[in-house]
Amino acid sequence: MKSKSPESEQYLSASNRITGAIVLVIGALGLVDVLLEWRTATGVLVGSVIGIFMVLAYAGLMRPSVTLSPEHVLLRNHLRDRLIPWSKVTGVDVTDILRVHTDDNRYRAPGVQLIMRDLRKQRVGGRKLAADSSISKADFVVNRIETMQTQYADQSKGDVVTGWAKPELIALGALAVIAIVAAVIR
Repeated sequence: MKSKSPESEQYLSASNRITGAIVLVIGALGLVDVLLEWRTATGVLVGSVIGIFMVLAYAGLMRPSVTLSPEHVLLRNHLRDRLIPWSKVTGVDVTDILRVHTDDNRYRAPGVQLIMRDLRKQRVGGRKLAADSSISKADFVVNRIETMQTQYADQSKGDVVTGWAKPELIALGALAVIAIVAAVIR
């Protein structure tokens, strides 16, 4: 479901990506330690549990994004992808996370989200928000979606396509099976 267009724009949470990368590095170090020191069924069990947590960290922190292309908007959530043609988009807004509206539904996209601290600052009205606050970034994405919606609505046709994150789900299932087998064997 990735766009091949050179005009694609991708928006995601940088802080979530950094946190996810740190978690994956720590998990990889744990896996290396298990592989070097603990070559038993219990080691396989511990290694597969670490692998499960690494896949969950990737799916929860690094995977969510919003990709805009001339053909469609792609919302990558934790375990599902939504491919929405511009002709189906009827609106967009941000509450705590980005929401793309169609005639039939409203799709949430955690790839663009607001930080509670910025929401409180905006509500209170005291200190001014920084130019790089989550609200200004989310407003930029909303404006880009609205611009592309008006620009490409006549050119894109089709229906909303929903797909699962197959590689992540396969990895979770395989690691769970390995963990169960290792638990039974030990």
